[in-house]
Amino acid sequence: MKSIVVTGGAGFIGSHLCEALLCRERKVINIDSFNDYYDPKIKSMNVREAEKLMSSMGLPQDSYLVYKGDIRDTVFLNKVFEDNDIEAVIHLAAYAGVRPSIQNPVLYTAVNINGTVNILECLKKYGIKKYIFASSSSVYGNNKKVPFSEDDIVDYPISPYAATKKAGELICHAYHSLYGINTACLRFFTVYGPRQRPDLAIHKFTKLMLEEKRVPFYGDGTTMRDYTYIEDIIDGILKALDWVGGTKKRYGIFNFGRSDTVSLSEMVGTIENVLGLKAELEILPLQPGDVDRTFADISKSKSVLGYDPHITFADGIARFVEWYKKKEYLYHAR
Repeated sequence: MKSIVVTGGAGFIGSHLCEALLCRERKVINIDSFNDYYDPKIKSMNVREAEKLMSSMGLPQDSYLVYKGDIRDTVFLNKVFEDNDIEAVIHLAAYAGVRPSIQNPVLYTAVNINGTVNILECLKKYGIKKYIFASSSSVYGNNKKVPFSEDDIVDYPISPYAATKKAGELICHAYHSLYGINTACLRFFTVYGPRQRPDLAIHKFTKLMLEEKRVPFYGDGTTMRDYTYIEDIIDGILKALDWVGGTKKRYGIFNFGRSDTVSLSEMVGTIENVLGLKAELEILPLQPGDVDRTFADISKSKSVLGYDPHITFADGIARFVEWYKKKEYLYHAR
């Protein structure tokens, strides 16, 4: 059986995806740099969860392979692709985060743009025709039209991170056009749930509330996000994988959100309700690069892919908090 490569497969979304693919009894190759953007031990724990799943299912040891390396390293990448029979690539690896990208745009460009070109060069070289690229709702910038549609103009990013994701979509289209690589670019809208990165708001706010510490609260609470639960995102990625496996030449951009918005104040209130605690807020000015709102039009994703998110925000927060309290990861220590 041919393998599916998941770059960034030890991270939040990637680790859930690797497990979902194993549940489909697919062979998975996880490429991850295990960098120190956040504690690498967290990623190692995510990998162990996938390994335990593989063992519990009685799958062969080669069903899940982990390669530690950087997508900027073309020698490393070529070795992985030479040594394995690969059917598809799901490219999640990237430096994430709007605010850090403003501080270090050179790093974000090198990894998110040059690294993506390196991956596409491997697809071209080894004749792989099925490809998924993880884009972001940040490409919409402060789009005035809502909800955000894939047909909207996205030429006005307000952070280097957003610009790298828009550039990635364009590069993917070029390789699709030139080499017939079936491609789905997925614009993720604020993904949350178990294993969410510790620097992201829901995770950070939950931790601070439980520790009875002040919660940084940027702006007046009216900024809005279209929060999407990890289970719905993974289901959508699997549907996109089936779509790029079609016989016709395909390229598409798809929004993966809930088509529902939650304000910052509502988000904090939901966490308070689930925890049974009151947050002590530290009111701060809005941060550079942060957009006012995100709001996905998912009609195309529904009609073309069958994408159908069903986890409500309140239910998703309850699931996250349950996981948070249960798992004694290093970053949960109090």
